Amino acid sequence: MNALEIGQDGRTAVGVRRVLVIDDHRSFAELLGYALSSEPDFACVGIANNAAEGAAVAAEVRPDVVVVDIELQRENGLNVARRVREIVPDAVVAVVTAHRDPEWIVRASQAGATAFVPKNGSLSEMLDVLRRAGSQGMLVAPSAFGGSPGPNGGEARIPSQRTSVPVLTPREHEVLACLGRGMAPKAIARVLGISVNTTRGYVKSLLAKLQVRSQLEAVVKAQEAGLIDSPLG
Repeated sequence: MNALEIGQDGRTAVGVRRVLVIDDHRSFAELLGYALSSEPDFACVGIANNAAEGAAVAAEVRPDVVVVDIELQRENGLNVARRVREIVPDAVVAVVTAHRDPEWIVRASQAGATAFVPKNGSLSEMLDVLRRAGSQGMLVAPSAFGGSPGPNGGEARIPSQRTSVPVLTPREHEVLACLGRGMAPKAIARVLGISVNTTRGYVKSLLAKLQVRSQLEAVVKAQEAGLIDSPLG
């Protein structure tokens, strides 16, 4: 275990988000830790190289943000994400990975992750995602969809050529936009002034048109196709 902290008393300044990095590539973890601590609003307060260390450090330092590799050596990083969420339920849990398949985004969300960042993305993109992510929902880095952050930290979407864009009705677009904001069917029904059963019918239609099995997959695929403005967050 390695700890990097601000202040001689081991405390971080007010407004600084305390980050734990869990990655079995020691050089990557240490470089990311130092990069985070060089930012005015982040402090790397711990580095762990395996699941057991990660859980122990999380319990000790109670970080605000945890960055964990999906594929730790001989261990499943998503299981680590689940354990961390149990220890610090209010923390942002960001998974970094070489995988770009939307299915991994779904798996990460199911494991309790709240941010998804491709490992081959830029440091500026990772910092942007970590700043914007909350402890609920799922924020996906633009490069996961083949895009890259815009000049002002915005998201430039480049739909994949392999992604077929379904034709949606105006109401389906409204329901999809609500799903993209993380709203449940009951909340969508209240906002749009329609029944819950009707809302669920639209959701079912969207799943069929997008050829997915869950609402999260629908949002991910819709983001990839450029049908909604932003990923979950």
